[in-house]
Amino acid sequence: MKDYEVLNKIKELGICAIVRGTSADSLCRITDALIEGGVNAIEVTFNTPGAAGMIEELVKKYSDQMLIGAGTVLDAETARIAILSGASFILSPSLNLEMIRMSQRYSVLPVPGISTPTEAVVAWENGAKIVKVFPAGVFGPNYIKQLKGPLSQIDMMAVGAVSIDNFGDFIKAGACSAGIGGELVNKKLVEEGKFDEITRRAAAFVNAFKEVKNK
Repeated sequence: MKDYEVLNKIKELGICAIVRGTSADSLCRITDALIEGGVNAIEVTFNTPGAAGMIEELVKKYSDQMLIGAGTVLDAETARIAILSGASFILSPSLNLEMIRMSQRYSVLPVPGISTPTEAVVAWENGAKIVKVFPAGVFGPNYIKQLKGPLSQIDMMAVGAVSIDNFGDFIKAGACSAGIGGELVNKKLVEEGKFDEITRRAAAFVNAFKEVKNK
């Protein structure tokens, strides 16, 4: 899938589950729970031990059902490892131009992290078609609305403390999607084997996204 196709899919789905610090043994159960709840995009963060191998495994088993990306990618070297592992998109909490260039070299979608208008424009001028507004929960939905005023050409993903209570507000404010971590998949739920709760939360986010889009 080309980078522009991945971007369109992210915008269509509206929700990307962030999986951080889990074990390889739990990953497939998490993924099954997300799919059952209607969430079909997942990001494995690279501060998770064995992340590259986990992405490879997901690509082998779920590439026809799930959009699979890599997160917490801080540099071009890590981006290349993620790309060779099969990641379709690369997210970062920060703005690293070499990461963007490495992703583009392989026609993989870069999603650099930004927190200011200047960073958003720099990312855009260097080829990023979507940026990750982080930490979105600190700034609030109105911050994205204000950014989108002069920068309507740039798609924005809200990431960081996005919950079921504020998710709809971020989408209404102009975010095309959101990356959701602990409010969707958290360590305690996984350790307790409460995968049905992950499915329930996934379905709640999907329904919230549909409600905003259908208005």
